[in-house]
Amino acid sequence: MSDVSLRFEKHIDVSIHGAVAVDLLAVETGLSKQLVKQLMQKGAVWLTKGKRTQRLRRAKRALQIGQTVHVYYDQSVLAMIAPEPTLIADEGHYSVWNKPYGLLSQGSKWGDHCTITRWAEQHLKPQRVSFVVHRLDRAANGLIIIAHEKNAAAALSKLFHDRQVEKRYQIWVHGQFSSQATRDKPIRTDNEIDGRSAVSYFALVEYDADQDRSLLDVTIETGRKHQIRRHSAELGYPVIGDRLYGTEGDTENLQLTAYFLAFECPYSHTQKRFNLLTEH
Repeated sequence: MSDVSLRFEKHIDVSIHGAVAVDLLAVETGLSKQLVKQLMQKGAVWLTKGKRTQRLRRAKRALQIGQTVHVYYDQSVLAMIAPEPTLIADEGHYSVWNKPYGLLSQGSKWGDHCTITRWAEQHLKPQRVSFVVHRLDRAANGLIIIAHEKNAAAALSKLFHDRQVEKRYQIWVHGQFSSQATRDKPIRTDNEIDGRSAVSYFALVEYDADQDRSLLDVTIETGRKHQIRRHSAELGYPVIGDRLYGTEGDTENLQLTAYFLAFECPYSHTQKRFNLLTEH
């Protein structure tokens, strides 16, 4: 197997006690040790011990008989470069970031180096583990919360589940949206998504006549997959840059920003409020 193979996976049962991870993987895959180390650092190597499987990053890890090492090599994933997020607030137990377009909320078995969680683990000081609390589409940008303890992840996730987090979004859509849709009286849509209830509210912020596009303020009661994009398209106003539900041939990045988060901190019990935009 050569370094130019585009994509493969390999599962290796450890048969030699004390085998060094990087050495074993280089022999079993035919990849160079340098490339193996890159795979490990980018989260594409996993170790199963008993019923537990987790990412294996330490090249010099001494392995034990009975363990299984899993390698997931995808040249296109490895070649991805993580766009840089901006730290908005470090609250110790959790942090708040402005995630750019193209950065993932969560990784896969093929790697995690282009995720907000991995970025946080590598760049926060002091260093901490990171856990996903909620998700923001790869194509979207804006505020996202990352937990740094399991208890914090559970507490913050409960806030989202119980709808105790106020979230606001802005989107640019094709066409002239109704001027009757204001923040006080937004247009409400409750079309189900994948058989589950979903409620979104859309209000006009401004209309750009030169480009025939409207800026909308959006709030949601539920958090279904692609909810804002799907509901907006169903109203007849697809989000600009939406490759899934939008206008064919659209070449811009997705114009969807999660600009506002507000909630009661489960630790300080004070109200936290984060806003990327100037209030209109």
